[in-house]
Amino acid sequence: MSKKKLLATTPPRERAFLVGVELHGREGLLTLDDSLTELALLCDTAGLDVVGETTQKLDRPNSQTFIGSGKVEELRALAEETQAEVVVFDDELNPRHQRELERALGHNVRVLDRTVVILDIFAQHASTSEGQLQVKLAQYEYFLPRLTGQWTHLSRQAGGGGGRAGSVGGVGLRGPGETQLEIDRRSIRREIAHLKESLEKVRAQRGRHRTQRKRNRVPTVALVGYTNAGKSTLINRLADAEVYVADQLFATLDPTTRRVELPGSRVALFTDTVGFIQKLPTTLVAAFRATLEEIAEADLLLHMVDISHLNAMNQAEVVHATLKEIEAGHVPVITALNKIDRLQDPKAARQAVALFPQAVAISALTGEGLPDLLERVGNTLFETFTPVHVNLPYQQGQLISQFHELGQIESIEHNRKGVTIRGRIPGRLVAQFKPWQVRPGEKIPQEDEDV
Repeated sequence: MSKKKLLATTPPRERAFLVGVELHGREGLLTLDDSLTELALLCDTAGLDVVGETTQKLDRPNSQTFIGSGKVEELRALAEETQAEVVVFDDELNPRHQRELERALGHNVRVLDRTVVILDIFAQHASTSEGQLQVKLAQYEYFLPRLTGQWTHLSRQAGGGGGRAGSVGGVGLRGPGETQLEIDRRSIRREIAHLKESLEKVRAQRGRHRTQRKRNRVPTVALVGYTNAGKSTLINRLADAEVYVADQLFATLDPTTRRVELPGSRVALFTDTVGFIQKLPTTLVAAFRATLEEIAEADLLLHMVDISHLNAMNQAEVVHATLKEIEAGHVPVITALNKIDRLQDPKAARQAVALFPQAVAISALTGEGLPDLLERVGNTLFETFTPVHVNLPYQQGQLISQFHELGQIESIEHNRKGVTIRGRIPGRLVAQFKPWQVRPGEKIPQEDEDV
């Protein structure tokens, strides 16, 4: 096929006009301008051409149109002037806001919000069956309360594909009346229940895999960070993997686990997880629960920060806030200040290290700083584990389970009074096991045949 013919078959990108609103008392970690810059990148990744933007500061959202009535009139004129086909809001809109805005802007202009753009990107990039299940669930839960006879807002079917949202997931959204809409709602609710059941099986399977890894005493490191921070580039270099890499938001979505050799002939499993972003849709956080559990259950988090980004500090704060939201704030963290090869002043990297606890300056692209990073990871994973020899009474079942789940067991024997275990546990847990430590030379009761 000639280049001319190929270009002729490429569908034209829709023209998008952006709207940002700063609500008093609800300012985000990024400034309004920076948040709109990020939204523009999201739109570009989703296949939209941004042709303009406008902003407004409000004490509270307008109950009907989110922005003020005068701003709506201005937006209609701007959309007409720029020939915008889509208006994208930087905040999540409720169904009434979208309905009233489309009515005010005219039928030729569709209204989207940040959430639906992110969902669309996830639908494009989910390649595994698990990722597709998660995205479909998030899309269905987003669309259910917005289901009306006029709803035509997604440019792709749920889970990716080519049609309009008039047939999301194969469910017709343009029924002739209320009866058809009720049929659609019931169909979507059934699909949501089915997806949740399927993802619960995935969650259980992940749990079994984590248990097996702990039994094999292989520690796990979860790579976390703002989207496009370089997690996939790092895991490719460390594990000689082939994870897709691109300079765009959410280039990779599905988690990838690889075995990485650490100094001292030690090994760990590194898992590349989905990138975080400001205003991450709650539907996505819920849908990706099985994947995000990999983060909360990890032995160590490797927080990747794009130190070359103007908003690196704010992006790091977003990641920390998200970790708390998914109940992973307790996991030890090492910070990798990535992309130092892009810094014009090498001193900037050294200065930035002082701003983060447990930080190492690296370039995942060139390999600079990676030996120091792996040394830090190895020391944190293994040298913080303390050797212990304990005889736990059977009544201390919780401690026995905790040793299995969080420790590294070298030997285990059952006796008349309990379970004798030799192994290593995280230093923070030593105090809990101290009352049952076996002293040097102490005799352990012999194994009871009835046990």
